Amino acid sequence: MKRTWLLFAQAVTVLLAAYFVVATLKPEWIHKRSTSLGGVVSIVEAPSGAPVAPAPGSLSAAAKKASPAVVSINTSKAAQRHPRSNDPWFRFFFGDQADQPQVGLGSGVIVSTDGYILTNNHVVEGADEIEVTLNDSRHARGKVIGTDPDTDLAVLKIELDKLPVIVLGNSDQLLVGDQVLAIGNPFGVGQTVTSGIVSALGRNQLGINQFENFIQTDAAINPGNSGGALIDVDGNLQGINTAIYSRSGGSMGIGFAIPVSMAKIVLEGIVKEGQVRRGWIGVEPSDLSPELAETFGVKADAGVIITGVLQNGPAAKAGIRPGDVITSVGEKKTDNVQALLTAVAGLKPGDTSRFALQRGTDKMELDVTPGLRPKSPIRQQLPNE
Repeated sequence: MKRTWLLFAQAVTVLLAAYFVVATLKPEWIHKRSTSLGGVVSIVEAPSGAPVAPAPGSLSAAAKKASPAVVSINTSKAAQRHPRSNDPWFRFFFGDQADQPQVGLGSGVIVSTDGYILTNNHVVEGADEIEVTLNDSRHARGKVIGTDPDTDLAVLKIELDKLPVIVLGNSDQLLVGDQVLAIGNPFGVGQTVTSGIVSALGRNQLGINQFENFIQTDAAINPGNSGGALIDVDGNLQGINTAIYSRSGGSMGIGFAIPVSMAKIVLEGIVKEGQVRRGWIGVEPSDLSPELAETFGVKADAGVIITGVLQNGPAAKAGIRPGDVITSVGEKKTDNVQALLTAVAGLKPGDTSRFALQRGTDKMELDVTPGLRPKSPIRQQLPNE
């Protein structure tokens, strides 16, 4: 009997000691609450109040860092009356046509504490009123500082205090396969974060913009996301979401964003000078083909063939002739017309640059001083937006 009581006392002592240790080191194990739902199901709830660490692989920190600087943009445009709306016979057959303002929805990114916002040109193009809504529910009227239809970018400005600002990343260091997040206001449901990877880099010849160098991603981008942020895992801005390829109107896993490296050039040009100053050399380029190569008698395998040169233009003054094949501008290779246009546009007007080209069987280099690129006609409509 004494032996039994001794074992019991020892067991109780060990259990009390274990309880003391657990209560000291892991109190949450002790304070889990058991409750019942309707007296039928018993559940165990975790303690409230204690911060929960993000799950391994979570991108919540990146989203939390960047989301406050992503805004929703609502636009309105005065309705256009039908030219025959005052005709009594027209009203008899078709009734009074109510004039309804056209409204639009998009997103934008605050890039400066001064209130500058980057968005797409097609989001604000032709708008009479622009309302910007922050993630903290504050509202402000947006003013268009400048637009650049050639890249489909626009710069807005709002007047508010204590604005959150996104950190600009380096899109030139992006690699295919890098994780990215797209933040915007799709379909007007409210700010949404979607994830994916960089599917491709340097996408061009899509017929969307005059100058194309898109980041392709499979992060879901839908109507309303245009102008929003494409960020990396550190929450830094890598691109401005612009367009999708879609047959249904929704995301099909093929979205395109303008690299932040290009957006920075547009932002600085518009804010400092009211426009983007791009290089221009006055040539008519074409993609190299066997037929063109044979026509001009050139023995080149890669590059852009020049089929016309503007008289007294920068290229003509530098010695470029029809039939020349431009293979690089500075250190940038020019494998197609879009690459040549983008490379030349990136040159500063008035600053001489070295062009590598092939004339017949001879390879040579010429110094070309670009002029200021003339303004392009206003873009009519962006496909797949």
